[in-house]
Amino acid sequence: MIDLSGLIQARQAGWIARRRDLHQRPELAFDEIRTAGIVAAELTRLGLEVQTGIGRTGVVGILEGAGDGPTVLVRADMDALPVREENGVDYASQQPGVMHACGHDGHVTIALAVAEVLSEHRTQIQGRVKFVFQPAEEIAQGASAMIEDGALLAPVPDVALGLHLWNELPMGTVAITDGAIMAGASDFTLTVTGQGGHGGLPHETRDPILAASQIVTGLQSIVSRNVKPTEVAVISVTTFQAGEAFNVIPPRAVLRGTVRTLSTTVRDLVERRMGELAQGIAAGLGCTAELDIQHLTPPVTNATAINDRLRHVFAEAAPDVRLVGDYVTMAAEDMAFFLNAVPGAFFLVGSSNRQRGLDYPHHHPRFDFDEAAIPLAVRLMTAAVASYVMPE
Repeated sequence: MIDLSGLIQARQAGWIARRRDLHQRPELAFDEIRTAGIVAAELTRLGLEVQTGIGRTGVVGILEGAGDGPTVLVRADMDALPVREENGVDYASQQPGVMHACGHDGHVTIALAVAEVLSEHRTQIQGRVKFVFQPAEEIAQGASAMIEDGALLAPVPDVALGLHLWNELPMGTVAITDGAIMAGASDFTLTVTGQGGHGGLPHETRDPILAASQIVTGLQSIVSRNVKPTEVAVISVTTFQAGEAFNVIPPRAVLRGTVRTLSTTVRDLVERRMGELAQGIAAGLGCTAELDIQHLTPPVTNATAINDRLRHVFAEAAPDVRLVGDYVTMAAEDMAFFLNAVPGAFFLVGSSNRQRGLDYPHHHPRFDFDEAAIPLAVRLMTAAVASYVMPE
């Protein structure tokens, strides 16, 4: 096993500098041109076999070892969010209205650091490591795009590993949960159609705003009355669009929102009840309701056997870290597509520090994380990969 202590101490300043450079120049989904260029150049410098343009802007780097062995996939996402940063740090985003508000700048930095460390010990590697730098996670399209372009072929991975810096957990905590650790996500559009007319003569109309308003309330009964209390689901209506004039009842209202579940069985139940309830309420008020649902990601599901291995590895590599085995979040991640195709694990590395004000949630304009999480994450991921390709 690699002795990481001195190496990390010597190089973490450079890793943090790279993260800050990426943070200053964020790029949105499928527009990660500069980021992908930096990744490809660094992987090439390290002597990896590099493929670009996988899933449009994705990058794959293959580190071949000195002998036969398993192929381990390490995935990192690269894209930023359409958020205007409100942090006053000197490395704040220089791109108006675009920000790394979820930590992907850290993920790229961590994966490149792991590639750097392992490439210097390639003579000890039995097998290979396949680094996948993915675009468009924030719109849940990048993983599928890379898989369609062959990211899981030549060579086919035996195990897939990923991590997320996570501000819901404090520094020094790592969540590694068996089964579903993150929710599957769907988005929905619900169109309620009635008959518009004069706002002062509502009896001559079939008011879609009234129907849609009751549907919003009614949808909340599904989780409390149709989903088992031991199961988990979220239904959130996030937009309500109807009408343009104060004295006109419009002919239609449109609701949009998200559904989050930890299993496809619960997802199917929720979606069926959404349609039944919306149509029933609308019909009772003389309107119709049409529900369109788009499935974005399945749940992020970890393999128990791989988690068991990583818990042992993490306890040895970072004995001061507190491992949590029952943490679940209803946030979603398209790492789910890799884990649906390849057995693996996705773990969350605590990155918040309340004393320093680094505890704003993901996607917030003041999101930032404790950069001490970067060397810790490098240590954990390097040790995880090494447990497969660097046998004792």
